[in-house]
Amino acid sequence: MNYLINKTMKPKQIIGLTVLSVFFIFSYTNSFAQSDSMATPKEEKSGKDKRPVKDPFESGYLLNNQTVKLPTAHTLEFIIQHRFGKLNGEEFDLLGLYAPSNIRMGFNFTLTDKIQLGIGTTKNRKLQDLNWKYAILQQTRSGNIPVSITYFGDIAIDVRKDVYPEITNRLSYFNQLIIARKFSDRISVQVAPSYSYFNMVDSLVSRGNFGLSVNGRVKIADALAVLFEYDYNFTKQDEKVLTVKPNLSFGLEASTGSHVFQVFVGTYESIVNQYNLLYNSNDFTNKDVLIGFNITRLWNY
Repeated sequence: MNYLINKTMKPKQIIGLTVLSVFFIFSYTNSFAQSDSMATPKEEKSGKDKRPVKDPFESGYLLNNQTVKLPTAHTLEFIIQHRFGKLNGEEFDLLGLYAPSNIRMGFNFTLTDKIQLGIGTTKNRKLQDLNWKYAILQQTRSGNIPVSITYFGDIAIDVRKDVYPEITNRLSYFNQLIIARKFSDRISVQVAPSYSYFNMVDSLVSRGNFGLSVNGRVKIADALAVLFEYDYNFTKQDEKVLTVKPNLSFGLEASTGSHVFQVFVGTYESIVNQYNLLYNSNDFTNKDVLIGFNITRLWNY
């Protein structure tokens, strides 16, 4: 199998891209920030309540994607993401329990109410990732700012040396702009355009990929909600080499305040966003679906 080695990014380019990404995160000033203080009676009557809307999403994770939400400052978050095997296996595997599965565990920490850093490790491909999240805008209760906007990015490395000998060849990147609106106390929806890049992939496969995610949450009780998700890769691939399918997922979410539990069915199994976007070949119409769950635990310091 041939590989695109001659176009691999060099270490200086890697450092430059990382610095540029970090600069992008911190280049926004506090002019975008909205006050979290209590609104005065006069502000409430005049419709100028500048406080952010309360909890457009219960968690920073929604099925296979991120949301605009960040925990409050100085919060440590532990996340477990698990994907069982496909349900349409030929052998009895108890709803995918006995089939090959994938799992990711990670920690996130909010430096401020608007900046979060995280790390994680994933079983498949032995991926190690560094991620970051920045809340650019927050929807206000008065509606003066109608949407929330958050930037999410990550760098992942495949640590298997037998895949590519050079460490720079095993790096990949993901960048996403998440735009969300809380329409009512029960309904929140977000759309998220994204761009992912792999330093090296199999020949004839595009290393840069543009995608779009549409996600939503509908509360059906105080601590219970229905979740949905659709992801699509706009970058065309040679179908003789790689068949890329969109993702469709549906699930339930239960929250206890410091814990959030999500269980769902969908087609994505790679967990790390750029790998889901490029390498998903599971077709929902062919019943290539699997059961997954996310569990988050928060500690505030």
